[in-house]
Amino acid sequence: MQRCAAGIVADQIEQARTTGPVWALVVAVSIPLVYGIYDLIRRRKWNIFSILGLTSTLLTGGLGLMKMDNLWFAVKEAAIPLLLGLAIPLSLRTKQPLVREMLYNDQVLDTHKIGCALASQHREVEFEHQLAKASWMVAGSFFLSAMLNFILARWLVTAAPGSTENAEQLGRLNWVSWPVIALPSMLIMMVALFRLLKGIERLTGLKGDELFHHRSIK
Repeated sequence: MQRCAAGIVADQIEQARTTGPVWALVVAVSIPLVYGIYDLIRRRKWNIFSILGLTSTLLTGGLGLMKMDNLWFAVKEAAIPLLLGLAIPLSLRTKQPLVREMLYNDQVLDTHKIGCALASQHREVEFEHQLAKASWMVAGSFFLSAMLNFILARWLVTAAPGSTENAEQLGRLNWVSWPVIALPSMLIMMVALFRLLKGIERLTGLKGDELFHHRSIK
């Protein structure tokens, strides 16, 4: 996926050199935007991640076309993960906490079996506490991402908005953000998942593979 993203960034930079930064920006924004709309129609399911992803794409294009000061681009880069970080713990008060979609997902974990084991031992309340802890850890990864996004954007994107150099700097930002931002955030989320699984094992008595769906191989 990251190699594909890097290829797209390179194509965007080349497009900026040949057709001008404004049209290159329109093309670059339209690709993820069209794909995002297509994916949402295909899945027939709107969620906060899809909505924020499309919003981020539209804001990137809008700020670029209006040639807004680079400060606003840095603010936008920080705002999306910040909103996600705030939404995750706040969603614990709803019927569908985001942490259930991100970590405690029935597509991977056998949530029915886990739920029955929790109910039989009357450990549901303790499990909700485990989910809350995991939510705050995941939220922390997004808060870290927001801070690093802002710092990197202010450091790397300095050229005049709408210029070819500015487009190249945006491409460089996309490339650098992978090792600097994505990897630490993924590490925190993996730790949160590991701790959640260990908590489930302790509360239910289920071990290892018993927590996951077992699909027969035909």
